Amino acid sequence: MPRIPDDESSSEPFEQLAPSPRQTVDGGGDGAKPGIGGEGPAQQAGNTRQVGKSPLGGRSLKARAVAYLSRREYSRLELRRKLSPHAQDPTELERVLDDLEREQWLSDDRFARALVHRKAARQGTARIVQELRRHGLPDERLDAVRTQLQGTELERAREVWRKKFNGPPGDAREYARQYRFLASRGFSADCLRRILGDQDDAPEA
Repeated sequence: MPRIPDDESSSEPFEQLAPSPRQTVDGGGDGAKPGIGGEGPAQQAGNTRQVGKSPLGGRSLKARAVAYLSRREYSRLELRRKLSPHAQDPTELERVLDDLEREQWLSDDRFARALVHRKAARQGTARIVQELRRHGLPDERLDAVRTQLQGTELERAREVWRKKFNGPPGDAREYARQYRFLASRGFSADCLRRILGDQDDAPEA
């Protein structure tokens, strides 16, 4: 299974995987990329289906989706929500999403890697996994992300703590303040106790 990318500031960065080549679709200058499999422009145009015409300007659902995906990665659930107001037929919308996945424009795995790359240096495993769950990623993908993030969780939590605080807590009040801050970032209670030490009055994570 490919490694999940991390921010450059992490001491043990994940590998940043380049996006897969994607197929050019209709819609003009929306950042569409060269086709896959050696197809030329004419062949690609022939493969493009004008589907799901929007009443707003007549732009196809597929062209609208590619405009979004040219700017950043989306999960399937998130993209469905973006396109739904422009779709007259839910069945056609699902067909467009299937086409985008087959042509490698849309990938939940790639979306997960991109999100982890953005968040891992600042947030803990629990918070990142929770966000991916809201995007509709399956449990098996969440389990893989959780396992890989837990391997660097202590280092990442310690780096966040160092940037925020001048040193270890000097009293129970400061201990609680530091503990709550790190817990709010999604870092585990075990990591927090290893960084801050054990105290009987530690707040609940």
